[in-house]
Amino acid sequence: MKVSIIGGGGLVGSSAAFALQCGAIVREIALVDLNQDMAAGQALDLLHGGPSTADQIISSGGYEHIPDTDVVCITAGLRRKPDESRLDLINRNTDLFVAILEDVMKAGLKQEAIVFVVSNPVDVLTYVAADRVGLPHSQVIGLGTQLDTIRFRSLIAERMGVAPTQMSALILGEHGDTMVPIWSGATVGGFPLEKMPGWSPHLANELFTRTKGSGAEVISKKGGAGFAVGIAIRDVIHAIALDQRRLLPISSVQNGCYGIRDVALSVPTVVGRAGVCDRLEIDLWPKEVQGLRRGGTVLRQTVDTVLDRIGKRS
Repeated sequence: MKVSIIGGGGLVGSSAAFALQCGAIVREIALVDLNQDMAAGQALDLLHGGPSTADQIISSGGYEHIPDTDVVCITAGLRRKPDESRLDLINRNTDLFVAILEDVMKAGLKQEAIVFVVSNPVDVLTYVAADRVGLPHSQVIGLGTQLDTIRFRSLIAERMGVAPTQMSALILGEHGDTMVPIWSGATVGGFPLEKMPGWSPHLANELFTRTKGSGAEVISKKGGAGFAVGIAIRDVIHAIALDQRRLLPISSVQNGCYGIRDVALSVPTVVGRAGVCDRLEIDLWPKEVQGLRRGGTVLRQTVDTVLDRIGKRS
């Protein structure tokens, strides 16, 4: 399988490439970036590690990589300027994203290719991609709340003093302010989290609040998030490459799950070689379902504002 990472010269894109290299599953990784020297440097650095990781093809370049790519992973994006509003940043990132999509479509996508959106606002841009690239909506996915979910698990495990790999908890909905913690299904080693010694509603609120602010916390301390988002991207791409049919909280355009339609957000999604293989409407607490629907309403308003400006294709 070939994965092309657009924005591969940047922190997120190169971290994803490194995670994929260490994962040793995909056959070829191509780094595509406007700054071709940076992408070439990242590719060379990865290439040097090849003898101790896996037998992979590591390359860099432009959109000539797209026609034979199986997963087009878009990580390119702009950072917020001082005093810039959230909507202004969304508009700038949408303009950049639409230009990238146009270049991808000019290059030519494989019929069975998966377009995987990481750039923020990920749910809005996933909807825009699904509207424009001409692929079935099941083949257009976003990272969604997969990163929020592994951050959530890591923070709970650290505080509770349990093995991170035994911690199971989900965040669904928007990758943003209206994200929803799914406490109803949280477990440690198969046992309900709420039954663990030391657990309390106060601690639950504290850990969720920190999870929501984790991205900003990392940015304030080191300038940008890279390692964890790279791992989250790897999780999704490996599920595609191995046709794992793995249940992941990724973003896609909804068509009725939990009563949500015509907006992209994260629900329990079965991910495999075809992208979205299924969505599971698992029983949740009523307040969790209400939170998902509220997030869908908020996202729909943002999507409408964006589409009013750039126009809808489909």
